[in-house]
Amino acid sequence: MTRTGAGAILTNMDMDALQWNGDGLIPVVITDVRTGDVLSLSWSNRKAIEKTIETRETYLWNAERSKIERHGEKDGNTQRVVEVRADCEGGALLYRVAPNGPACAAGEPSCFHETVMPPKKAEREDIEPFISAIAHLSQILEERRRVPLPDSYLAKLYERGVDRIGKKLGEEAVEVVIAAKNEDDAELVWESADLIFHILALLAYRNIPLSAIGDELLTRKVPKAQE
Repeated sequence: MTRTGAGAILTNMDMDALQWNGDGLIPVVITDVRTGDVLSLSWSNRKAIEKTIETRETYLWNAERSKIERHGEKDGNTQRVVEVRADCEGGALLYRVAPNGPACAAGEPSCFHETVMPPKKAEREDIEPFISAIAHLSQILEERRRVPLPDSYLAKLYERGVDRIGKKLGEEAVEVVIAAKNEDDAELVWESADLIFHILALLAYRNIPLSAIGDELLTRKVPKAQE
């Protein structure tokens, strides 16, 4: 099966190769492109998939109403589709989306918000709060870039452009180094947060998505230690 990526179009042959069930549907896993979180498991038919690829918005099959619907059509919680992938056997699709609000009808960010078996303390991913915070902050910075709040710090920062943001980045980077040399963990955390904030502000100003940074980092493989 031909891989589907950003800008790719599923051909009729690709569509025919997918493993549709008896009702002409295929499961669709939807994830947040910024955090990697699974948002929902839904179903889609051929027409809904074609509509999704054409508009880059999530369209799914609503079994209760027996029709295709755009996700968030009523509550405004739409999803911008960044990429569509098919699994190796063509039995399911993956939509990587940028959500514009909660994915769950209950108002939760993800439909998978009910814990059946909690992880052991040692198995919890300590990185999750960081990822969630970065994704949330990035979204806010992007919104403030498009609709600035008058007299706010960000509005003044964006008004003065790269020169001002770059100056702040330089200042914060120096303060991070000073905090590290002082061996003050609390100060290091504080200054690192300031530095990351201004990096994200600069990326938002230049309209560079976090996914571009992530893709670049994934290309930088750390060599294994010699045995």
